[in-house]
Amino acid sequence: MHADEPFVAVVTPVYNGEDFLAECIESVLAQTYENYEYIIVNNCSTDRTLDVAREYAQQDHRIRIHNNDRFVPVIENHNNAFRLISPKARYCKVVSADDFLFPECIARLVDCAEMNASTGIIGAYQLSGDYIHWQGFSYPRAVISGAELCRRIFMGGEKDFGFGSPTSLLYRADLVRQSDNFYPNDSPHADTSACFKSLQSSDFGFVYQVLSFERKHKSTQSFKSAQMNRYSSACLNDLLEYGPFYLSGNELKQQVQNLLDDYHRFLAVNWLIGFREREFWTYHKARLRELGFPLHRLTLLKAAMFKIFSELLNPEQAIRKFWARITPAQKYVPGSITQSESVSPKKENSTVRASESIHA
Repeated sequence: MHADEPFVAVVTPVYNGEDFLAECIESVLAQTYENYEYIIVNNCSTDRTLDVAREYAQQDHRIRIHNNDRFVPVIENHNNAFRLISPKARYCKVVSADDFLFPECIARLVDCAEMNASTGIIGAYQLSGDYIHWQGFSYPRAVISGAELCRRIFMGGEKDFGFGSPTSLLYRADLVRQSDNFYPNDSPHADTSACFKSLQSSDFGFVYQVLSFERKHKSTQSFKSAQMNRYSSACLNDLLEYGPFYLSGNELKQQVQNLLDDYHRFLAVNWLIGFREREFWTYHKARLRELGFPLHRLTLLKAAMFKIFSELLNPEQAIRKFWARITPAQKYVPGSITQSESVSPKKENSTVRASESIHA
């Protein structure tokens, strides 16, 4: 162990993650960086997750296991994990139980942070399935001001550009400790909210190297979040909560309206096709009401008419979209909490029992 290396707290919150947890743990133990603790937070798993974690803990003293005395929602479990990190930790690294790190991950992220004292969050390229995520940063620029990055995300509408997932990021530990809940809400995309919050007072660093792997499968929270489209309400919530720090009044008003228009058109299409179950509509009506924009039938009708008119101008594209909707591919929103579900789909009270790995 190199005593001169900054101490890093690595955390993996997990529920029923036995299928991939060993690979995840081994990727942490294989890091070229040595000065870290590794905390595995077991959320009342019913499979062999705890046994797997214990086997590795017996082999390496840096591994600590925390067992929750009751099952908690996924975001709460992540916040519990953050509260367990050592007071001496300078940085905090999440590794989702479904994912793994490449050997130089922690070393390269810490190097960037140490060379750029203003950075509070450091990201890198991430291999997601067979696609490299988080492209769009301008090489060789290693530091982007928090205000500039957040403004670009709010204004740009670049769906494949963002902060990154928790597995691809390194957090400065003092930012994590600033509040009891580093992830500030119970949305599956609460890690994104945490970035908007933290970058009010810090900058963002980026390493132009693929340093982590994100596993894609239908059981992840991100996949289910995309199928339900929880992303639209999460984006709207972040825009209302953090937009005033990064946008002018007119810009904020326009972006809120743009997002609402897109959201309403998405709902209008599903209303017209009629494939969605009650759970879908209960969720979106409740979320829009919470955010101060209650959904009315007239709003859906207007959005539907707009959508019909625009699609009539391009019938070939409309047919492709229709078939895409009735035969959905494995799509998900990158950069948000993921959690492999081994039981029923996630309920809206955020009490999914699953292998907890958040994406952002």
